Amino acid sequence: MERLKISRRDFNKSAAMAAASLALSAGPAVRNVLGANERVGIGLIGAGGMGQADLRDFLHTGQVDCVAIADPYQPHLDDAATMVPGQVKTYKDFRRVLDHKEIDAVIVATPDHWHAIPMIAACEAGKDVYQEKPLSHTLFEGRKMAEAAKKHNRIVQVGTQQRSGEHFQKAVELVRSGKIGKVTLAETWIHGNQYPEGIGNPPDSDPPPWFDWDWWLGPAPKRPYNRNRGIYNFRWFWDYSGGILTDWGTHLIDIVHWAMGVEAPKTIVATGGKYVLDDNRETPDTLEVLYQYPASAMSGKEFVVRFSNRVANDRGPDGHSYGIQLYGTDGTLFIDRGGYTLRPEASRLGPERFNSEHVISSEGSAQHYPHVLNFLDCLKSRQKPNSDVETMHRSTSAGLLGVIAYRLGRKLTWDAEQEQFPGDAEANKLLTKEYRKPWAVA
Repeated sequence: MERLKISRRDFNKSAAMAAASLALSAGPAVRNVLGANERVGIGLIGAGGMGQADLRDFLHTGQVDCVAIADPYQPHLDDAATMVPGQVKTYKDFRRVLDHKEIDAVIVATPDHWHAIPMIAACEAGKDVYQEKPLSHTLFEGRKMAEAAKKHNRIVQVGTQQRSGEHFQKAVELVRSGKIGKVTLAETWIHGNQYPEGIGNPPDSDPPPWFDWDWWLGPAPKRPYNRNRGIYNFRWFWDYSGGILTDWGTHLIDIVHWAMGVEAPKTIVATGGKYVLDDNRETPDTLEVLYQYPASAMSGKEFVVRFSNRVANDRGPDGHSYGIQLYGTDGTLFIDRGGYTLRPEASRLGPERFNSEHVISSEGSAQHYPHVLNFLDCLKSRQKPNSDVETMHRSTSAGLLGVIAYRLGRKLTWDAEQEQFPGDAEANKLLTKEYRKPWAVA
């Protein structure tokens, strides 16, 4: 999926784009009495592509020491270790990382099915957490993760780094200030083209000697090793992920939640299927999800959110292969990681003729590096980070609800306060999952 890999690089624009003026501020004395200039001991759990990208930016701040790294895939473990100046401890078992007293915070960048267990264990061990998105693999896990952070008074930053991008912040403010009027529809989409082979159909086999497959599966069901179920492509199998809807969808829908001041939909309907790709993935190659949201704090009106994904045609609105577009009574706002554009409704301009002077636009801004800095700042100030765990539980939940609607093939009604589908035992069963022993989330 080459286009998505390129976009992932765009996710983590280099530190050179980040404002040099961002600095860590002093905070009140907390637990290890981290001072304004004190170095932070960190551990990395999950050393794949995203874990290494996270580690790179943490190290670039010049304010952390990486003490230990854990991953059951030896090549990733070795690669990440070479990034760290001096000596670093390496393990297969993430629990050994948590044993280090000098570690103040951990980065959890594992596959989705491994997010909850190490994050909760880290909170219990007194560590703050930088948790990659999506927050959780199930709704139940997300709630337990939020509860663990609150119970143990931990700072948890989820890796929805767009919230730390200056142009995203400005675009959200445009919506919140009423610049595009009352919003009736928000579209989110992510498209690619992998036709016809997709990820292929490799046969099951023995795992390579440097990959502890049983440990990687962890709480997931026991399955024969297949290279598509492992590194990167795990996203397309229900045992480990919710597919593109929880991967990219979390980023996209989160911006809509933020701009519109909402937390959860009230109804969800999803349709699609695996229509053309000839590979062994389980997730659909074409997916459409419609969410009906309650009245927005921004307009006092209900509105609709659409999520669209296809992987056999990469053409999106106005040629954009991914993005967010909000349609208001006074204008339309498009935003992605490269910038935003607000075009007013011509009919609302009165006698003036619409021209380029009426368009408001901005180029993109750094997101990942400022997000790391925001987390480190909050370790010392003990203030809520930009992507706090409770808010991101709600944003992650939207994608997970769409997955449940798709898998059941029918419209669902959601009670956000109770976090239940009222009177729907079949749907409620999918809010959690079975864990392979000895692992559990309770």
